[in-house]
Amino acid sequence: MSGDMGPEWLSEEVKTGTTIIAIEFNGGVVLGSDSRVSAGESVVNRVMNKLSPLHDKIYCALSGSAADAQTIAEIVNYQLDVHSIEIGEDPQVRSAATLVRNISYKYKEELSAHLIVAGWDRREGGQVFATLNGLLTRQPFAVGGSGSFYVYGFVDAEYRRGMSKEECQQFVVNTLSLAMSRDGSSGGVAYIVTIDEHSTEEKVILANDLPKFPDQ
Repeated sequence: MSGDMGPEWLSEEVKTGTTIIAIEFNGGVVLGSDSRVSAGESVVNRVMNKLSPLHDKIYCALSGSAADAQTIAEIVNYQLDVHSIEIGEDPQVRSAATLVRNISYKYKEELSAHLIVAGWDRREGGQVFATLNGLLTRQPFAVGGSGSFYVYGFVDAEYRRGMSKEECQQFVVNTLSLAMSRDGSSGGVAYIVTIDEHSTEEKVILANDLPKFPDQ
């Protein structure tokens, strides 16, 4: 007996080697992610939804360790529910992002996760926040995960201020499709969430329905 305890991937940390993105438009936000989860070189889940609700109109996009990212999202979801009851209204997006930032910084030595927080509130409208190791910054759009390295040039070239909701949705879909075709840790289907004052719309786009680029 060699002491082999089973497949190597069983001892690997499960990570959402991934592509996540969020973008503001006038009156709301669009978030998107791929769905592949890996452990080492093995794909352990092809269709994980990495867009997690923190409140009715606030979502976060998850990357890093799947367990760590999901734990942060669940804790913030609970804290926001309590907070909204205390203040008697829906929480602000910045409040959600601040909670994520605080947890990420406090446990930066133990947790390996990066969350993008985006949503709509009645004070500031649509907002996107990047949170990483104590950082909290509002941006017109944010990308993250292993696939982001393949699309920085694309998003810089294609992004324009003042894009409509439909243009932002297409921007997110195109970015995810491009990253998923190049990054071995990104793949599966594309999850899209669109949030504005009136609704929160979730959508799944199958791989066969994603746009193709000339070299694909």
